[in-house]
Formats: sequence, C-alpha cells, structure tokens
Amino acid sequence: MRDFLIHVFTWWNGWTIGTKLWTSRFGERVGTDEFGNVYYRTRGGKVDPTLGFQRRWVIYNGPAEASSIPAGWHGWMHHRVDTPPSEQQYVPRPWQLPAQPNLTGTPAAYRPSGSILKDAQRPAATGDYDAWTPGG
Repeated sequence: MRDFLIHVFTWWNGWTIGTKLWTSRFGERVGTDEFGNVYYRTRGGKVDPTLGFQRRWVIYNGPAEASSIPAGWHGWMHHRVDTPPSEQQYVPRPWQLPAQPNLTGTPAAYRPSGSILKDAQRPAATGDYDAWTPGG
C-alpha cells in the first residue's frame, strides 16, 4: 500500500498512475538495463502521427534520473539507433565509461580543493592576485 501511495503522489519515484495506464494501453516492453530501468515503445513499433517518429520512454527503477541510463539505451532512447540493446549485443566503445548516477546534492558529490564543503583546509592566499576596483 505504501508503494502504491508513493507512486500516486510523487512523480519522481518510478511511474505515476498516468504513465502506468498509458504504458499498459499503448506500450510494448522492449527491455531492461542493469539498473532495473524498464524501456518501452509504442505497441508494434508504430510511428506516432503527431510526432512523426516512434515514441520511446523509460520507467526508472527508483528516482527519475536521466544519468542512470547506460550508453546503449541512451542511443536508442534518443533515436540514434533503431535497434534496442536488448535485441542486439551492445558492445561499448573503449572510451565509454560505465554509467554513473548524478551525485550533485548528495554527500558523495565532487568537492574540489578549496571548497568550503570539503574537509581539507583551503590553501592560503599567495598575493599574486589583484582585485578589480571600479574606475581604477
């Protein structure tokens, strides 16, 4: 019951009632990625007449965070490739890193040196900087 209420009253936790109804009526499951995100397209792969291309969408496993989509699925979602990774063996390029979620706003976020949120001490000023003064 708790999970159902979360889905009813929050849009950022996976599916909403509208998305669930739309998906059950018009959607066709295409596949799942390693994070548990489920990918859909219009049933039968039909082209949407209002858009001029096939609708594709994802129902996230957890918070709706686009950075949690792996590279192969990202290409399919954005119509860069026609065949989803579930129908062919996707091999990432050597320069592609594994997908990582966006950690901004979390305790694991990147903190550069000198940040007031980092534990280390800020380096002392060296005196090699002159502040701008108006008219000067």
